[in-house]
Amino acid sequence: MRKILLESLLRRPLTEPPPALDDAELAQLGSALERATRRGLGRSLAIREVDAGSCNGCELEIHALGNPYYDLERYGIRFVASPRHADVLLVTGPVTCNMREALLRTYHATPDPKWVVAVGDCGVDAGVFAGSRAVVGGVGDVIPVDLRIPGCPPTPLALLRGLLALLARTAEGG
Repeated sequence: MRKILLESLLRRPLTEPPPALDDAELAQLGSALERATRRGLGRSLAIREVDAGSCNGCELEIHALGNPYYDLERYGIRFVASPRHADVLLVTGPVTCNMREALLRTYHATPDPKWVVAVGDCGVDAGVFAGSRAVVGGVGDVIPVDLRIPGCPPTPLALLRGLLALLARTAEGG
C-alpha cells in the first residue's frame, strides 16, 4: 500500500492535453455532417443512445459530443430521450441477457426509416465479454446493424466520421 501511495504522489496526472481551439477537422466534419443531414432528411438528425450493458467508456465519448468543444447540436444533430423521436439508435456495449428484451423493444419503438449504429468493440462483437454467460453477443446478434464503429472506446471524431458515413451511404441508397 505504501508503494502505491508513493508512486501516486511522484507520478504526473494521467490527463490529455486540451484540444486546439480551432480544430479544422472538427469544423469540416461538422459542416459535412450538417449538409448530409439536411440533404438526406431535410431536418435535424435525432439520436437515441442505448446502453446495452457497457462499461460506460463509449458513453463518456458519446457524451463528449455534447460538450462545448464538439457541440453536436450546432450541426443540427441532437440526442432525444424517446426512441419514438429517433432516427438513429446508437447502441453501446455487449447486449446482456437482461438488456436483450429492452433493446428489442427500443428498436421496435423507433419509427421507420431507422438506422442502428453499434458503437465500440463490445457493441460490434461483444469485445472482451464475448463468451460470457451474461452476454447474448454484439448488437448485430439481436437487431440489424447498419454501421459498426470499432474502438475501445471510439473517439468523438470517429463517432462523427461514422455518422457521416452512415448518412452518405443512406443518401446513395445503400
